[in-house]
Amino acid sequence: MTPALPPARKRLGQHFLVDPNIVRKIVTLAELRPDETVFEIGPGRGILTRALCAEAKQVVAVELDVQLGEYLRETIRDCPNLDLRLGDALEFPYEELPEGTVVVANLPYYVSTPLLFKLLEARRKIDRMVLMLQTEVARRLVAQPGTEDYGILSVLTQYAAVAKLAFTVSANCFRPRPDVGSSVVSLALRRQPALVVQDEAWFVRTVRASFAHRRKTLVNSLRDEGLAQDRIMPALAQVGIEPRRRAETLTLREFAVLAEVLGRAAPGEEPPANG
Repeated sequence: MTPALPPARKRLGQHFLVDPNIVRKIVTLAELRPDETVFEIGPGRGILTRALCAEAKQVVAVELDVQLGEYLRETIRDCPNLDLRLGDALEFPYEELPEGTVVVANLPYYVSTPLLFKLLEARRKIDRMVLMLQTEVARRLVAQPGTEDYGILSVLTQYAAVAKLAFTVSANCFRPRPDVGSSVVSLALRRQPALVVQDEAWFVRTVRASFAHRRKTLVNSLRDEGLAQDRIMPALAQVGIEPRRRAETLTLREFAVLAEVLGRAAPGEEPPANG
């Protein structure tokens, strides 16, 4: 007997994919091989999970909702290659994933950005990702300097991966129907970063500090995040960046060279502590 469908929980931002055509498009985009491991975050009611199990060697799926987990154990018990974990994907031990893992997921929109950062941190275990995201977030991944969507997520994603917007998904493909647009994006993780960064911690912290106060100039944002102005000004002059520019105008390469100079100016010092 098939168990009753667990209701969508608003506090968990649950909107379940119900369109099999979108599932087929996602699986096709992932280009899965039968020897690969897939990592899925938020399998929900399992429509995508079952399709992934049919294509991959193993599917590791992490579900936060206990009721959904119990439902999945019953409805997909005929998929012996499913490794279902109950828990928070933000606390998942990504170091345990096999190298070359493929991430395919309809990310919970309310925590999609921190999950993206977690996945990028674990990129040495990941070959590629196919993710459904809120369209606003998907646009940030591919945004270019000087555009409204360009920010921390754009820089750190493009440093680690080649990101492409694949297709949009109608709100009618979900139950309940979301109030925001959805898009699927593909990310091919780079075997080597887009450019050489001497100290990745300084690079990440410099990017975060630069965007911490978007309406302020670069020099003011860096200063407000803990860097001394007498260090910032010489560093900007050395790399040829006008102090009155704002973070959203800097290219990936400009962030890299700025971070390198700032790091050299403070050998042994921890990068500025910012969120």
